[in-house]
Amino acid sequence: MKQLMVVAIGGNSIIKDNASQSIEHQAQAVKAVAESVLEMLASDYDIVLTHGNGPQVGLDLRRAEIAHEREGLPLTPLANCVADTQGGIGYLIQQALNNRLAARGEKKAVTVVTQVEVDKNDPGFTHPTKPIGAFFSEAQRDELQRTHPDWHFIEDAGRGYRRVVASPQPVRIVEADAIKALTQQGFVVIGAGGGGIPVVRSEQGDYQSVDAVIDKDLSTALLAREIQADVLAITTGVERVCINFGKPNQQALEQVNVAQMMRYVEEEHFPAGSMLPKIVASLDFLRQGGKRVIITSPECLPAALRGETGTHIVNA
Repeated sequence: MKQLMVVAIGGNSIIKDNASQSIEHQAQAVKAVAESVLEMLASDYDIVLTHGNGPQVGLDLRRAEIAHEREGLPLTPLANCVADTQGGIGYLIQQALNNRLAARGEKKAVTVVTQVEVDKNDPGFTHPTKPIGAFFSEAQRDELQRTHPDWHFIEDAGRGYRRVVASPQPVRIVEADAIKALTQQGFVVIGAGGGGIPVVRSEQGDYQSVDAVIDKDLSTALLAREIQADVLAITTGVERVCINFGKPNQQALEQVNVAQMMRYVEEEHFPAGSMLPKIVASLDFLRQGGKRVIITSPECLPAALRGETGTHIVNA
């Protein structure tokens, strides 16, 4: 019986830098992602893909703001920008996979527009932490801050400054049952893109969207738990997770257990804006029945599945 694996693709794997923001650049990056997925399918896994959208949703939001400022067009709510990028990125991945799968007469890929329930009282709404959009220099940040005094910025891992928005904790994947049913029918499913479209429940039980961007890795881990996946794979910009990152005593982690990784978290080895959410998501998944987590770069993922590289986190 095939194992079910949920694979998280970072938004920065699709837009690698400010010079690679065009749809053409993103499509080329997605083709490379598709090749890795094909290798994983050949390794006898059923696969659900999730993806980030930090760079893309920031661009969509800014595009809407400029159109409003210059032409008076209606502003697009942040939740709708999440939905738009979820569909757009899902389309690119779906097409890239299906073009290759069709040539081999194999299963098809499908994108599920996914809502993720959050708590309307989540403290994340009053303390923005999620980086979105392009990287800015200090001077660019100061100019944007003068123009938009209600915006918040953070320095992002030495790469520049980025705008940050509300990022509540995911509570429930609304379309989890549909995603699981599709995997059981042999589809490669692309779901919970960009962390999912954030929604809250009204007193009448209806869903209503809210302006936020949910952390993709936390939503991915929640989805993996809800569909009872065996393996969670999180891709990032490095081949292995490191402790003492950037210091002379930097050490790459190969296989670690939950207790060891918790100790590294308590010692504050992982930055809150980058690696920490991935580690927290991994530990949540393992504590609630997951078998294994792999963290590595997208191009190294097939080799990581063979145990040749990557950071592997296990319960033992």
